[in-house]
Amino acid sequence: MIRRTSLLASVAAAMALPALAADPELIAFDWAGFENEGLMAEYVKKHGEMPTYAFYGDDDEAFQKVSSGFKADVAHPCSQMVSKYRDAGLIEPWDVSRIPEYANISQRFKDSKIFSDDQGVWYIPTDFAYTAIAYNTETVPVEDVASVQIFHDPKYMGRISLPDNTDDIWSLALLATGVSDWTNLTEEQFQAAAQWLRTAHENVRAYWADPSELAQLMATGEVQIAWTWNDAIALMRQEGKPVGFQRQSKEGSATWFCGYVNFKDAPGSEDKAYDFMNSWLAHGAAKALLDGFGYAHSNEAAMATISEEDLKAADLNPVETTLLAQVPIDTKMRDRMLEEFEKIKAGF
Repeated sequence: MIRRTSLLASVAAAMALPALAADPELIAFDWAGFENEGLMAEYVKKHGEMPTYAFYGDDDEAFQKVSSGFKADVAHPCSQMVSKYRDAGLIEPWDVSRIPEYANISQRFKDSKIFSDDQGVWYIPTDFAYTAIAYNTETVPVEDVASVQIFHDPKYMGRISLPDNTDDIWSLALLATGVSDWTNLTEEQFQAAAQWLRTAHENVRAYWADPSELAQLMATGEVQIAWTWNDAIALMRQEGKPVGFQRQSKEGSATWFCGYVNFKDAPGSEDKAYDFMNSWLAHGAAKALLDGFGYAHSNEAAMATISEEDLKAADLNPVETTLLAQVPIDTKMRDRMLEEFEKIKAGF
């Protein structure tokens, strides 16, 4: 159901083994939980079975597995990772003449030379949503989450959870320190955000690795406030939990998008890789994505089939606040963010 589903899925990801074997001629290396039949309706209609899936828990793990030799046909990185795949020579361009709905993908997801250049289209954006403040509506007053500085509040020491994810954790720290564009960070901005994270670390009960883990922490009352994605909110609401999603804090929230790359020297069927993408971009996939994950689709024509009421209920309607877009950044800076975050988690 969700971008990162369970501990068992994470174990499967760590082993880089197929977690759902079906069509042996297409291996999708994907976030745990994306083996969603609603997204693959057209693929199953044509081939009679789902693709084979292998799962990972986060973008950095996925890149390390592939760069170490794990073979798949397609993978589902978020935008800021695409340059690493390109620089490592792991992917090849898509032939978008074979993907008719590519023309309907919102232009704002295509505006990067990393995604498309004179060599071709390297990345097919598919899904997007937000990272913002989740809170227990029965125990946390709404005024307390008016600012992301709540993560420093001693009143909630040991009652907050932050993502074990480089991009999301830095989006929070940068917003908290007044930065809404991370594409050209200064040393001063980097150090201020790192110090903010070190202070927040003192309040952290746990760094969540997948939304189901966070949902459990909030359900038990161990965690009252978290920085998270729409899918965790959707999961908790489906379970009847009292959860709010504050996307309009004083400092703002983050937005991100993910999509698919086409591996060079892939082991399976190239034709089926295109069938996979065409199924993902089919208009019916937008409702499956919303219902199963709480995410929005990159295909504007597909999104036009979703009502404004459904978008609002999923916290996908536009917000009138600052947004930090998690777009591609310099790979050296992102590697530095990753290293610094590991130090902070270790208490340094």
